[in-house]
Amino acid sequence: MREPTRRRPERVVIVGGSIAGMLAAAAVKEHVDSVEILEAHDLPAGPEPRTGVPQAAHIHWLQAGGAEAIDTLLPGSIDRLLAAGAHRIPVTTDMVIFSPEGWYRRWQRATHYVITASRDLTDLVVREEVLKDSRVTVRGNTRAVGLLGDRHAVRGVRIRDADGVEAELRADLVIDASGRASRLPRWLARLGIANLAEEHLDSGMVYASRLYRAPVPTRGWPVVGVQADPRLRQPAKAGGILPIDGDRWHVSLMGAPGGEPTRAPEEFEPFARTLRHPLVADLLEHAEPLGDVSLTRSTANRRYYYERLGARPEGLVALGDSVATFNPVYAQGMSVAALGALALRDVLATGSTRDPARRAQRAIARPVDIAWALATGQDIHFSTTEGKRPRCADRLLRRYVSRLSRTATGSFRAATALTDVLALQAPPTSLVRPGVLLAALIGPLRPQLDRPQFNPAERTLLNGLSHRKSSRG
Repeated sequence: MREPTRRRPERVVIVGGSIAGMLAAAAVKEHVDSVEILEAHDLPAGPEPRTGVPQAAHIHWLQAGGAEAIDTLLPGSIDRLLAAGAHRIPVTTDMVIFSPEGWYRRWQRATHYVITASRDLTDLVVREEVLKDSRVTVRGNTRAVGLLGDRHAVRGVRIRDADGVEAELRADLVIDASGRASRLPRWLARLGIANLAEEHLDSGMVYASRLYRAPVPTRGWPVVGVQADPRLRQPAKAGGILPIDGDRWHVSLMGAPGGEPTRAPEEFEPFARTLRHPLVADLLEHAEPLGDVSLTRSTANRRYYYERLGARPEGLVALGDSVATFNPVYAQGMSVAALGALALRDVLATGSTRDPARRAQRAIARPVDIAWALATGQDIHFSTTEGKRPRCADRLLRRYVSRLSRTATGSFRAATALTDVLALQAPPTSLVRPGVLLAALIGPLRPQLDRPQFNPAERTLLNGLSHRKSSRG
């Protein structure tokens, strides 16, 4: 029996003006007649906070895989982001990272990079690039409140404007990019589809973040991070400093239950001194705080398996945080959304009308699979984690990854293999290739560093800061 076919979508409605929603528009606009984005609030005109994005207050970066996906969807956008003040950080050349296994070495052969910028600037650049296309429009102050159609096909959404007036908005394809607050599972249940598989894993990590005026030039300044060690008995703690646009440092501190940071400004820097190494606190002594501390408790990993639905309606796709959210410490959300949007574009580009939404959902799941394995594979080992406990296989894998991470502190091959996966450019299974297994067996080829590694120019700047501080004292 032939599978039912569906004509090429002509009108697309996207729920959510998030970065995932904008990238979804970039993915489909060349293959349809019109795209309308529904946004529950007004979108800012400049690099300003967008309502409903609490995670924007905390450190973000684009992994190399995500940045390349965005640049494929919106050519030239990464160059524009860099011109506006974002930083392209070579990995691990410009990174000072204290892992549970020791200090990562700053290899001079950079194999990957990350893009650091304020979330507000990243959102603005992507939004402006997308909205240059006349086929893409935004309907602000409008909420989607349900799906039109039945368990076999979605034909649009029911919307509600700011005055509470409801109407029907017809579409050939509906894309849910409404983020962490997505109501798609509830809407599907109303259509009689209630067998959606879900997974939830929560380490209980609390985030406190603050912006600082950097005391040094930020161009070329490294990312600084102190990672949590799940092997320690005390509550996990971590922290990081990212150089971002506007000559600022974006600083986030994290703590698990029993060791959480607070939103009190006077407690921010003292908390940084309780991390496994005082480097973050030492640097903040020289920086000027800008504004208050932002606190977030919602940092759980949560995933819906839309691609596994047997009976699913045609004409419906979920993307970005609507599919999966990750503990922000792993810096995966934006990159996974970008890779998912690129997968959606590639499916539509085939020109096939045979259930493209189902094929797109399966393609979107592939980068989610990688990020999910990375995030949950780490978080499952914290003693505070709820939702699932590590099994024997999880503990064995953790021991192997820990050995590989220790090897990476003194082995370029091991460091590159780990970075391939963290950059979302290789699956976790690549870590068990024969060459990587051999590197892990041999162990680090260079002695471990006993202190943070700064280059001579950075050390001169830091010495100057210390001298000025002692003079003032």
